Amino acid sequence: MAIASVAEDSKDLERSLDLPMSDVINIDGKKVLVKDAIFTWSNFISLSRVLIGIPIVLLHFHNGLQVDAWILALIAYAILSDYLDGLVARLTREISELGKILDPIADKLLAFILFVYTVWLGWIPLWFFLLGVVRDLLIMLGSYYIKKVRGKVAMSTLSGKISVNVLAAYWIAVFFFRDAQEVHSVFMIGSLVMMAISFVAYFRRYQMILRGAEFN
Repeated sequence: MAIASVAEDSKDLERSLDLPMSDVINIDGKKVLVKDAIFTWSNFISLSRVLIGIPIVLLHFHNGLQVDAWILALIAYAILSDYLDGLVARLTREISELGKILDPIADKLLAFILFVYTVWLGWIPLWFFLLGVVRDLLIMLGSYYIKKVRGKVAMSTLSGKISVNVLAAYWIAVFFFRDAQEVHSVFMIGSLVMMAISFVAYFRRYQMILRGAEFN
């Protein structure tokens, strides 16, 4: 269902690329007020997500690779905060330029810490981790270039958010269910598919922005 919706979004983007830019109003659907605020609740929530990666790793290692209540609570908070920061930003009308940067970077830094640990344990293959790092670096370079040319940061795509969720599901499956090898394989393949789909979506989105499309 998620892949189908992303494919439809990609088709819409492709059709938009064939139109004169005067016909493209806003590739995010509607104009959203983005502020220059720094100290907001949503930004604090995003930042806090980065800070829990190291405690999860240290607790797990010192517990003899066993999961306890503290680890469960920290992982639950990581999952909850990923949805909470965006919700708080919308409800309080505090969507900010910093938040547009901080939210995806918080996701990537937390994922980097947790995946480095599980790669080090030998639970996740190194090639998968390196592929994800290269993809993220390319997307971040594109985002930096957009910021330099257009003066603001583009928001994450729907497929990018789905990709993060599938990737998180893969890590959770490996971390909590060590013997479920078939489940690991399913989520790994799903992660690879979503990483590819979202990368193409970001590329098309950046093309449209560089051609002059409006974006939030």
